[in-house]
Amino acid sequence: MQKHYDAIIIGFGKGGKTLAGFLADRGQSVAIIERSNRMYGGTCINIACIPTKTLVHEARKSLCRGSRDFAEKAADYKRAIARKNEVTGFLRGKNYAMLADRDNVDVITGTASFLSPHDVEVKTADETLMLSGDRIFINTGGETVIPPIEGVRENPRVHTSTTMLDLEELPRRLVILGGGYIALEFASFYAEFGSQVTVLERSSRFLAREDADVADSVRKALEARGVTILTGTSVTSVRDAGAEAEVRFLLDGAERTLAADAVLLATGRRPLTAGLNLEAAGVELTEQGAIRVDEHLQTSVPHIWAMGDVKGGLQFTYISLDDFRIIRDALYGEGKRVISDRDPAYTVFMDPPLGRVGLTEQAARDKGLDVKVAVLPAAAIPRARLMDETTGMLKAVVDAKTGAILGCALHCADAGEMINVVEVAIRAGKDAAFLRDMIYTHPSMTEALNDLFSKLA
Repeated sequence: MQKHYDAIIIGFGKGGKTLAGFLADRGQSVAIIERSNRMYGGTCINIACIPTKTLVHEARKSLCRGSRDFAEKAADYKRAIARKNEVTGFLRGKNYAMLADRDNVDVITGTASFLSPHDVEVKTADETLMLSGDRIFINTGGETVIPPIEGVRENPRVHTSTTMLDLEELPRRLVILGGGYIALEFASFYAEFGSQVTVLERSSRFLAREDADVADSVRKALEARGVTILTGTSVTSVRDAGAEAEVRFLLDGAERTLAADAVLLATGRRPLTAGLNLEAAGVELTEQGAIRVDEHLQTSVPHIWAMGDVKGGLQFTYISLDDFRIIRDALYGEGKRVISDRDPAYTVFMDPPLGRVGLTEQAARDKGLDVKVAVLPAAAIPRARLMDETTGMLKAVVDAKTGAILGCALHCADAGEMINVVEVAIRAGKDAAFLRDMIYTHPSMTEALNDLFSKLA
């Protein structure tokens, strides 16, 4: 027997769960479908932001305990994994109850696939359900790209970022395939726990999305923690060598081998659409395999929307939340919010973190813009001195004629908080002089913006 809903939401991510609550508050009947009982609340809570940042925090605590042997560090790591599990378990349960306790919301654990534009089949552990919905919202997230490298699928020592977070034993030797932001976060906190970390980056340039001076600052900070970074590599195989994995790769035309207790695939993520049977609904995909959406997140089918990582683009939980705002505005507002009207800041939570917003210097010059650039070493900040966290740099890029803030990169302690101040100034249409002359608390890291933007005078 088929059950009808005002709204069906496939996926329990940030955008989907927020939308479910919003629609339920307006008296609509809602079904929210999640394929795994370990994913209530979405990617961020369970396998990304929250667990990794918990481990970042615990790694810093471990590092502060000083020089100790590997067994003591491994014990710290085991305790950190247990705390991570406690945190994610609490939040997962809270998110489930937030929706399941509502009379007009059904939380269904199972795998969803379209039968038609309005009809969805859900296979649970016990039965197959038939649902229909006036509106349907797809929020299934993304998945790790598994590269076509010999041995990576079969080797038990090879992990994705998801399975790595369940590894209870600290690896003495960790090899990370990929040199993007996820790779560097893992490299940073595993090195602080005490692992010997090697990053194998395919590109000849480290952190190609960042300016060379910023990338160099990040590289030096990681290397100071003991991380080895090799660029221009081509991994050919990951073989099972009994008590260890054997990673073979090419560097400068020569074959090399690394032994590893664990191998992390940080090789990118792609939209998770497999099994949805989108063809039956008439939902189109982009060439990259993401669900095609318009400025208001509508798909090729007017009553079906997509939000979060499954639609491609920036993969941040706050983007999924803003996707909810766009859909809310489309359904109940003025329809003015669009996906093109946002250029959010982001932070890579390594040690120290890297926060960035807007254009890099190179991107601004490539656009033909006349720019002024200011650079400030983190060691020049009084707050950084008293905290003994002097690694890193701050960089601002502004329009030479108007003083408009074009971009900013902060590689320093508290960068994740500071970059939000810069983004607010940009969004509010404020110029460099605004941040230069702002009165900040003292001593704080944020007051470094006074000195940074003063260099542009």
